[in-house]
Amino acid sequence: MVAIYCRGHHDAGELPCSECRELLDYAENRLDRCPFGAAKPTCGNCTVHCYKPAMRERVKQVMRYAGPRLLLRHPILAMGHWLDSFRRPSKRT
Repeated sequence: MVAIYCRGHHDAGELPCSECRELLDYAENRLDRCPFGAAKPTCGNCTVHCYKPAMRERVKQVMRYAGPRLLLRHPILAMGHWLDSFRRPSKRT
């Protein structure tokens, strides 16, 4: 989703620009430290909000832009993301 957003807003090529790469690195770092591990629900359904408010807003921007476009570019990934939206947090591991 970050790559779709970056291509649409920053005229980047295959690799995301430095601003988007920073956001992607931050998100990957937060996911690695998630207390739910592989059972993590989507952030909207999560009880633990681990992003800083400013980064959370940036991710929301990316999702608003890239979400509808993901359906056209990667329909299987979009369906998986939609199915994940029904997942609720389990007990922390």
